[in-house]
Amino acid sequence: MNILMRANAGVKAALVFLISIISSSPIIFVSAQQSSINSSAQNQRTAIPEQIITDNKNDILIKILANNLEDRLNKSAAILEITSKLPEVKNVSYANMLNNTLKTLHGIPKDADLAKRNVAQDVLAANKDFRVITFIMPNGDMYLQEPYSRQQNLTGTNFADREYFKGVVSTHGTYLGGVFVSASSGLKQVVIAVPIYSENNEESSPLLGIWVGGFDKSLEESLQSLNITDNEYGSSRIVYVDQYGQKVADSDKNLDSKIESFVNLRGFKNAIKGQSGSNIELINGTKMLVFYEPVKVYSTNWAALLMQPYNVTSVG
Repeated sequence: MNILMRANAGVKAALVFLISIISSSPIIFVSAQQSSINSSAQNQRTAIPEQIITDNKNDILIKILANNLEDRLNKSAAILEITSKLPEVKNVSYANMLNNTLKTLHGIPKDADLAKRNVAQDVLAANKDFRVITFIMPNGDMYLQEPYSRQQNLTGTNFADREYFKGVVSTHGTYLGGVFVSASSGLKQVVIAVPIYSENNEESSPLLGIWVGGFDKSLEESLQSLNITDNEYGSSRIVYVDQYGQKVADSDKNLDSKIESFVNLRGFKNAIKGQSGSNIELINGTKMLVFYEPVKVYSTNWAALLMQPYNVTSVG
């Protein structure tokens, strides 16, 4: 039985809709838009200076990428919210097993609570952005993780100190966390967390647990599949930055594993305030033209930044 067969009629209809819109490839959408941008710029090339054409293309591209990322994250959050209401997900009758298995298995056994594990597997199959689905107990203890191999590889068993756990508990709603290093994969990861309450998901009722979807390489893979070209003045980059200014994903494969902070960039500061635009900034001793766009997911703002070397002589 798949996720749609387990859901009631109302939830089923919503899932059908959400899964259908998420299944389309965001990279195809971006590529098509880039093609249109390139064509438009080519038609104007004889009348408009090259620098202005390039800047216009970059401004449009970063808007497209920010909107694309925003859609992906919000649709992924919606799937988590809908599945969090399924009886199979809300059921925690196997939690007593943790007394014997938390330290050894980092959660409940592989063959326990198969109904919830099946829902998690179906979410992973429906949304390729998610790489791991997790259920965490109200005290922060790990209940289960899918794929099970990720649960086996965990280096910790309690996650109450994680920023996303504190965020979802304090806001009582769906929460997009900042980037961190996963305890099961060792990769940079961001998660969307949804609180599950016992009665009609009302905040006043007891918290049953936290339903979590994790991204690790999927956001970087989509950025790195784009053809970000360099110019004679150096390399251009596109990065996604979390609410704390930490890099989430990078278009440069050589820099994707590097931990970087953009918290001091004016572009980042403006983007998390909901603003878009461009400005000239000094980055690692190089003057760069930075295009910035906000990425809004529930109560959280991220930033999408496109940075290119700034050629002073080509403007003005």
